[in-house]
Amino acid sequence: MTAVATGATDVRAAYRHCEQVTRTQARNFSYGIRLLPPAKRRALSAVYAFARRIDDIGDGTLPAGEKLAALNGARAAVAALDAAGADAAAGDPVLVALADAARQRPIPLGAFGELIEGCEADVRGTSYATFGDLEHYCRCVAGSIGRLSLGVFGSRERAAAEPLADALGVALQLTNILRDVREDLGNGRVYLPEEDLKRFGADLAPGRAADSLAGDHALAEVMRFEAQRAFAWYARGMRLLPLFDRRSAASAGAMAGIYLRLLEQIVSDPAAALRQRQSLPGKAKAAVAVRALAGIGERVPATAGAPA
Repeated sequence: MTAVATGATDVRAAYRHCEQVTRTQARNFSYGIRLLPPAKRRALSAVYAFARRIDDIGDGTLPAGEKLAALNGARAAVAALDAAGADAAAGDPVLVALADAARQRPIPLGAFGELIEGCEADVRGTSYATFGDLEHYCRCVAGSIGRLSLGVFGSRERAAAEPLADALGVALQLTNILRDVREDLGNGRVYLPEEDLKRFGADLAPGRAADSLAGDHALAEVMRFEAQRAFAWYARGMRLLPLFDRRSAASAGAMAGIYLRLLEQIVSDPAAALRQRQSLPGKAKAAVAVRALAGIGERVPATAGAPA
């Protein structure tokens, strides 16, 4: 009797820890997560907290070899969790919460392996010759999160929902890439496809001064081109929302809507995005969330065609 009560207390504390991580570090996603009912909110917070741990390893200050070792440790931890459940959590609050969430919901824990694969590419400094190469990366680091989130949201049409969740993840990651061109270059990373940079005569060679980007008209054209691709992925991914219940649709719609508004801001003034990292004011994010809860989704620009 006492052991059961202690275990329940530990699980509740683990979820509180994950929700705290989400509140303080998920600056965009938290607006959507708050719209979920408590059980789903806790489960998605557990997913986010472990994904954040993986991202923090990849973006941290450790030497590359130590990062890769830590990422391999995260891969082993989630594989053990997938095989043994709570017995493999070893008192780690994030793993405790994630194990409990996966016990109750069809969360595909193996998708974390794809996220880790993408982070390993970041650590190795992988560049992308074609958009197809970049699309694979986006599916690893963000499509995986879409599929993990789908396990929390639930859908009666899982087979139809999975590729749409993946597409929405690609859209979100392309938005991240366009937002972070300057910051990524400073960290020695270039995500824009080499074929597109060459097409428009733009140069993002390693070592280029970040302060020289804002006046680069060719680079601005690349960003507009990639933004149209991202809009097309949003147009496909947003077809996911009718497959959810009302609160889950509101949550996913708020998250996607915030990033869609951010993309519109970037494409309206690429030079500003190249001068400094863009973000939406808190009031604008809250307004998107309120509209999503009311069932009023953000509209994808009509110029968006098929994903390419």
